[in-house]
Amino acid sequence: MFNNYYFLRQLSGSLKEHLVGMTLGACFSQSKDELMIGFYKGGREQWIRASLIPNFNLLTFPLDYQRKKVNSIDLFKEAIDEEVEDIIQYKNERAFLIKLTNNWGILFKMYGNRSNILLIHEGEVVTIFQKRHIEDQNMDVSQLDRSLDQTKEGFFENGLRGTFPTLGKEALAYLVKNGWEDADKEQQWGMLSSMISKLENPKYYTVEENEQVHFLLFEQGTTLFETDNAIEAANEFFYRFSKRFFVEQERGPLLREIDKRLKQSRSYLKKNYARFEELTESARFEEIANIIMANLHAIPARTKKITLFDFYTDKDIVIKLNEFQTPQKNAETYYRKAKNQKLEVRNLEENINEKEEEMKRLQTHRDALNDLEMVREIRKYIKNNGLQKLQKNEPVFPFRKFEYKGFEIWVGKNAVNNDLLTQRFAHKRDLWLHARDVAGSHVVVKWKSKQPTFPINVIEKAASIAAYYSQRKTDTLCPVIYTPKKFVRKRKGDPAGLVVVDKESVVLIEPAPFSENLT
Repeated sequence: MFNNYYFLRQLSGSLKEHLVGMTLGACFSQSKDELMIGFYKGGREQWIRASLIPNFNLLTFPLDYQRKKVNSIDLFKEAIDEEVEDIIQYKNERAFLIKLTNNWGILFKMYGNRSNILLIHEGEVVTIFQKRHIEDQNMDVSQLDRSLDQTKEGFFENGLRGTFPTLGKEALAYLVKNGWEDADKEQQWGMLSSMISKLENPKYYTVEENEQVHFLLFEQGTTLFETDNAIEAANEFFYRFSKRFFVEQERGPLLREIDKRLKQSRSYLKKNYARFEELTESARFEEIANIIMANLHAIPARTKKITLFDFYTDKDIVIKLNEFQTPQKNAETYYRKAKNQKLEVRNLEENINEKEEEMKRLQTHRDALNDLEMVREIRKYIKNNGLQKLQKNEPVFPFRKFEYKGFEIWVGKNAVNNDLLTQRFAHKRDLWLHARDVAGSHVVVKWKSKQPTFPINVIEKAASIAAYYSQRKTDTLCPVIYTPKKFVRKRKGDPAGLVVVDKESVVLIEPAPFSENLT
């Protein structure tokens, strides 16, 4: 209720006692949403800080203020050195005017997200502080006063909103909570009269409700601060609310991003747990191979399917065979599948462990951020723990990025992303890699001027990553081509991700993920 008409009426009355007779000595802005206005008389100062941040429009009143030497601009210079003659509160309107000598004035229009400060001369708007509210330049100040029939008869005829349009949502909610909608007109008038009495002769409460700080002219929720001084009330509420507001601005987006990643991680783990269970409990490739080897003499040539005794379960089992291969070759195929299965199980275990550790780190950061209550502490924690990359305003690196032995390894994420990596982000001296004859990610090892050749262990590491991010991910060994990027070209009309390699070398490598992802 800090922009409620009834509070502003009492606030402007308190300001009148403090400011009349003082001289306007300074008016400047050090940020686009804050205006500082300073008055002096003798050795006494009084400041008005107008914070017009969207969703947080509030006036506060420091007794002194040290202006910064940089990033500061003087405003309303025409009215400097004019004396305060009066403060005028407009009737039934959330606006008041600091009237200065020589027909100058500063108009405070406290309309929520449309709040603004206007310089007035002879009743006309000269300039406005918030330029985004361009319509304020044409405001008719003479029409700000609103005379309303706020008698019982006026209420019966025009209803609540027609009679008391400036009551405010908090007061309306209070009435509803106390039975307004079930009351008859007479009872409603009694409730309304009681509410108006509270609003016109209030104490001021800074309260906490639903983990939010609120400013009220009546008691409700958990009281954090109580006073009958309007200026003191505004300052105290600003301190308590801004502390939470700016803390939430600083850590809120980061916490939401952490929650998003935790949710994604839980979904990822659910799928991988299911696949792990399927591989470890359902597939029996090695056992089937052993059964075939034990029955080589009993399997006729060109057999597609055969029933054999399963000595693992003491039951018969139907085994599918390749009719064009010998029984021994079929067994070798099942052994190879078993080996690939074990490799996939190992990779799944590594990925699951890595994701679980990542979730622990994220949860630790989330808990720590929730415990911090100062903006500078939050910024320090973010910097010390390298969390800038989680913040939404940080540019997102378009590729997977790893580092090995001082070399950066970039990996494309899909066909279009592969083209972006190879055609726009890769230098001709970079090393380019790709799993041979199958779909997969383009991989680039960035060239270093101080180390012009690529060590064999770096090539092998990048090749194992290229194999892992390909359709040969579960193979025992995968051939990977590598070449300087200058030998890779794209033909006009080829689909996304397809390139031509004019010169290549090949390394046979086991597919493996890289655990130290920098992004």
